[in-house]
Amino acid sequence: MILLKSNEEIEAMRRAGHIAAGALKLAGEAIAPGVTTWEIDRLVHDFIVKSGAVPSFLHYGGFPASACISVDSEVIHGIPSKSRVLAEGSIVSVDVGALIGGYHGDCANTFPVGRISDDAQRLIDATRQSFFEAMKVARPGGRIGDIGHAVQSYVEPLGYGVVTEYVGHGVGQALHEDPEVPNYGRPGHGIRLQRDMTIAVEPMINAGTPNVRRLRDGWTVVTADGALSAHYENTIAITDGEPILLTVA
Repeated sequence: MILLKSNEEIEAMRRAGHIAAGALKLAGEAIAPGVTTWEIDRLVHDFIVKSGAVPSFLHYGGFPASACISVDSEVIHGIPSKSRVLAEGSIVSVDVGALIGGYHGDCANTFPVGRISDDAQRLIDATRQSFFEAMKVARPGGRIGDIGHAVQSYVEPLGYGVVTEYVGHGVGQALHEDPEVPNYGRPGHGIRLQRDMTIAVEPMINAGTPNVRRLRDGWTVVTADGALSAHYENTIAITDGEPILLTVA
């Protein structure tokens, strides 16, 4: 069931999104060679808690941390660790959620560790831009397939693979609500977009094939071919005009 939100609920989600985006911004500023992913997770946790919110991911389904931190070929759901030290030239995806007033905000971004290769930067840039291509078609009367097609048709001509096993989702009082929001699809197909829908659009783009696998820890998803992967996400609200970004610091 798709839950449309009232103006008051969207404002509550904007508050949650502001905290999530602030935590993500802080994480990005802390990423540097020699920093551990555990240290970044602590910064995220403390920022969210000091803001009066609860980390959405902490203990969600048993996840042991406040942020998903995925390095290089890790696509999503990387578990922060004191032994995972970031190295110059890597890229790091950080996914953050915050819960306050009964509503969640959910966002992600991929950051460079020091100086990175031109290829890695192009992947980060393309993944981010694919989200904004999707924003252009997130209008009432459109379809979920329009969003996925916008992402796919932007990144695939650049030689990238779109992850199909994991998708975006509705957001609200639950971290994951209906509908699913794939990063692939056919225009004009799928659930019709309606005003006051709130969804997380989150392209997960691989430098190689779309294929992924999950590690033995039960969480971390990596590219099957070992290629780099990037992730970009914001929670948005569908309006009569342009969609509203709810995860803004």
